[in-house]
Amino acid sequence: MQKLKAAVIGLGRIASILEEDALREKPCTHTGAITANEDCVLSAGCDIDEERRGLYAQKWQVPVYKDAAEMLRVHKPDILSIATHPDSHYRYCRLASEHKVPVVICEKPLADNIGEARKIAKLAEKGSPVIITNHERRYSQDYINVKSILDEEKLGRLLRVSACLYMGKNRRLIDQLWHDGTHLADAIMFLTSSKLKHKRRWGAKLNAKSGTAYLEGELQKEKSAPPIPALMEIGAGRDHLVFEIEFSCENGRLRIGNGVFEVWESVPSPYAEKFRSLQNTGEEFRGATGFFANMLKDAVLCAKDPSRKPRSCAADGLRVIEYLNSVKAWR
Repeated sequence: MQKLKAAVIGLGRIASILEEDALREKPCTHTGAITANEDCVLSAGCDIDEERRGLYAQKWQVPVYKDAAEMLRVHKPDILSIATHPDSHYRYCRLASEHKVPVVICEKPLADNIGEARKIAKLAEKGSPVIITNHERRYSQDYINVKSILDEEKLGRLLRVSACLYMGKNRRLIDQLWHDGTHLADAIMFLTSSKLKHKRRWGAKLNAKSGTAYLEGELQKEKSAPPIPALMEIGAGRDHLVFEIEFSCENGRLRIGNGVFEVWESVPSPYAEKFRSLQNTGEEFRGATGFFANMLKDAVLCAKDPSRKPRSCAADGLRVIEYLNSVKAWR
């Protein structure tokens, strides 16, 4: 069977360079996932930066282009990864549509503003191209396991969600929220099958490079169901990174995040009669999560079946931008 042709626009960290990180699970980039997939062949790469083009060509041994339209015209890829800055995502998604590229994988956030995010979502609604938003935790097996626990209510009904994001000691809170909070907000919505709505904010200002901002919101799953309280903490000043979500349920607690997978269940308390306490079940997640490999597999399936809805579609990307925009606009 003939392999699917794949190409990449934007040849930086998430496109290729992070494959050089010895500690990261592989593949951890668009190019790494393409070259690791037996159904795909890497055809070409594109970047406006000459040095990046040179490094990419040397590492992956493929033609590189400065002009994206020329690359699409020459190679006619079946799958196109857009790994550029968010302000160019709509331009390249539209270009892919004009060149009839079947499947586009667009980096998060879907766009840098609500208007262009809506335009990308409209392109996807027409089905040409199918657009996958790279919210990688939707494809990560540890998160999928947590979703199964919540969906099946193995710990009872979900009552509250809290999340924590520290992604830079001296980084503006708004930058953490916009670039890393996209993953956090989407993961919460994916795991709970709900829409996250912003209610109010307190603490540090979002343009600050210190302190902590608290974002109070709620999750709405069904109109008839009561909303679930959700609190997100975005902080600076730490010398470490934290990306975690905690789910408080009737009969236990779940924690998932970078290097974190914990399941706590309610048991008779060893400390007091007629009370119950939480006890760590000892359940762990080990091995590869497949976060990038599974995303590319989804793209391959979409290329083979244009009617398939991807696990992380453009509408999911838009939903996150709508949430971030509401947080940013709130006074």
